[in-house]
Amino acid sequence: MDLATIAAVTAIFLAYSLVSGKLSGTIVTAPMLFVAIGFAAGSGGFGVVAVNVQHEVIHLIAELTLILVLFTDAARIDLGRVRRDHNLPSRMLLIGLPLTMLFGALVAAFLFPGFSFWEAALLAALLAPTDAALGQAVVSDKIVPVRIRQTINIESGLNDGIALPVVLLLAAVASAHFNASDSGQWLRFGLLQVTLGPLVGVVVGFAGARLIDTAAAKQWMGESSQGIAILALAIFAYAMAEVVGGNGFIATFVAGMVFGNAIRNACTFLFEFMETEGQLLMLLTFFIFGIALLPEGLSYATPMMFVYALLSLTVIRMLPIAISLLGAGLSPPSWLFLGWFGPRGIASILFVLLVLEEMQLPHRHELLAVTMITVALSVLFHGISAAPFAKLYGRLAGRMGKCEESQVVTDLPLRGGMTPDESSDRVAFDDVGNGS
Repeated sequence: MDLATIAAVTAIFLAYSLVSGKLSGTIVTAPMLFVAIGFAAGSGGFGVVAVNVQHEVIHLIAELTLILVLFTDAARIDLGRVRRDHNLPSRMLLIGLPLTMLFGALVAAFLFPGFSFWEAALLAALLAPTDAALGQAVVSDKIVPVRIRQTINIESGLNDGIALPVVLLLAAVASAHFNASDSGQWLRFGLLQVTLGPLVGVVVGFAGARLIDTAAAKQWMGESSQGIAILALAIFAYAMAEVVGGNGFIATFVAGMVFGNAIRNACTFLFEFMETEGQLLMLLTFFIFGIALLPEGLSYATPMMFVYALLSLTVIRMLPIAISLLGAGLSPPSWLFLGWFGPRGIASILFVLLVLEEMQLPHRHELLAVTMITVALSVLFHGISAAPFAKLYGRLAGRMGKCEESQVVTDLPLRGGMTPDESSDRVAFDDVGNGS
């Protein structure tokens, strides 16, 4: 990336910051805007900004973004509260997510007969995680019942970390199937990745929580230093897992989960980071997606890939979610609402880059193309539908009276930080962790 490109990119971010308040609540979302600008400026449009997707700086940004997204997503979800009064996301994660992967694999095997079954399953797993940030109005608009908003929030916060080990194992098996002579090596590699990574994550997350609690209690560190410690902890978990042969991203997710549920000190910096630096990195990822990844994916596109992408966003997602919610007492509009708002975003982009960089797969270009097309359609369709669908569903829910949807549940923070009405009251995180 030359200096002219850096100047152009920073000017775009500055311009967005100046009008971001006006865009809030409209059908133009930040991810949609940055993907569109990136596509227009990059090789898919006028070609005024050149970014080499193979450049090590791009991979560094992608890896750093994934580390921080996995850690903060896991750390902000209080598992104790999920167990107590959030049974809907538990159903969607334990039943809906595996069924989504299974349905997606079967459809992929049918539509792409050249794929091995393991590649079809890998594609389904790559597209299983959701990103609530693509439809921010759905999780922040107060007209939507808090139980439904938090269901989408919690599901998207945990399913990327749950899907990642499955993605890595399927990628290892698919590589072993393709490279029969090295099958033992690939399988050993996959097993070490998904076993040593979680072990490192547990140790680092728990030890980090205890060290920060102790230092804060003795007033050895200020709030800004706590932020430095938390960010360093996430990167340390990644690095240590890679050193011992595990997967650093799985370690990061597990460390975040253990840390968030073991910490007793109020880590408000975590939310401040999610609202600023974290958002910057995620928007930069969408910008790079528009500049380089989407045009590359489209260069391998076929009509059947668009068919699969549309099915992935609708039937493949919505039917398993409806099945997972049977017996929960929700109305059909709620099934449809929860099923539709499963946007594909950051996790799918970064997972496919991770897999294609580390694994040898015969249909790597096709996997990249289907993933990029699905994310692009999700950015568009979920972005323009979030605000109007939230208001429509909110009005329907308001007429339901006392029902399952209106049950009172606790608020958990969003990926982008607290919502505006909640930002003045951070009690929801002050007692985060099972120890408080």
